[in-house]
Amino acid sequence: MRILLVEDAEDLADAVQTRLRRLGYAVEWVADGEIALGTASRECYDLILLDLTLPHLDGREFLQRLRARHSRVPVLVITARTTTDDKVTLLDMGADDYLVKPFDLRELEARIRALLRRPCGHAASVVSAGNLVFDTAARRVFLDGAEVVLGLREFRLLELFLGALGRVLTKNAILDHLYGLDEAVSPNAVELYVSRLRSKLGGATIEIRTVRGEGYVAEAIGRQ
Repeated sequence: MRILLVEDAEDLADAVQTRLRRLGYAVEWVADGEIALGTASRECYDLILLDLTLPHLDGREFLQRLRARHSRVPVLVITARTTTDDKVTLLDMGADDYLVKPFDLRELEARIRALLRRPCGHAASVVSAGNLVFDTAARRVFLDGAEVVLGLREFRLLELFLGALGRVLTKNAILDHLYGLDEAVSPNAVELYVSRLRSKLGGATIEIRTVRGEGYVAEAIGRQ
């Protein structure tokens, strides 16, 4: 999934993006509120991690302008403010969740997983799709009870397909979700990962089908 990190503290930003990239997320880091708002308007993100104290445009104003543009991207606010009034105000302004500094990176990961599940209609971290079981928290996949070992990008690609069952995903959309803006991408990266995923999911009741000239679609099928 693709995440925009808006944070002006370099040490915290380094720690967060390093941790999330190791988990297979595509992360872009912007330290300036005004620049971040322009980036969020041009690019498509699955989640925004937003600090409140930012140069040129603070987090509250960023959030207000983002929601004024009818953006529905989930926003997790990272804040040092701990009063109930502060939290209520942030949620009323359009934040989806908040995390108080200092925080444990494991809690950040759990909150990110929860927010990313919402658009897919998944309330829990374990999702069953036919004979396939997908566990976002443990980062494990099971097929007919046997574990399927996936690489990080294969795992994120499957997560993307399961969240969009029946909908065609273009190659560009897949690339946007798997890679950050500053990451080098091979021209045939999507084909390679789709091919690997299909091979590892042989016998699954989920099929990844090529839609000529458009992209790929994951669909539920009968047992093969």
